[in-house]
Amino acid sequence: MSQPFTISHADASPFAGEGLRAFFEYRGLGIAEATDGRFGAQVIRAVPGRKSPGEWHSHRLEFQMVYVTKGWVLFEYEGEGEHLLRAGSCVLQPPGIRHRELRHFDDMELIEITAPATFETDPEEGPEES
Repeated sequence: MSQPFTISHADASPFAGEGLRAFFEYRGLGIAEATDGRFGAQVIRAVPGRKSPGEWHSHRLEFQMVYVTKGWVLFEYEGEGEHLLRAGSCVLQPPGIRHRELRHFDDMELIEITAPATFETDPEEGPEES
């Protein structure tokens, strides 16, 4: 299986507003194209002034890793509670885990790596309170 050599420069690949969440902007890193969609990697940053509605959801994928490069973001995970991820924090989200983004700093930025690159997101009911 051949895989092309790929480089992505920030000044040559701008952020786009089209993505999973309206309160974030996305910059693809060329990984999806280089791996025929087996993997995806993108930089995600907050849109200043836009807030998360905190909706529970899950993703249909095999792998999802998030690494925060700037600012902070507060997530809540089913069975794991709330976790404040700040610059330098990394989380490996198990496939299908129900979660939600509660709040983020206006200049938050993170890197997300997934397998596959394109996946379905399902709205979910919040977990039962114990």
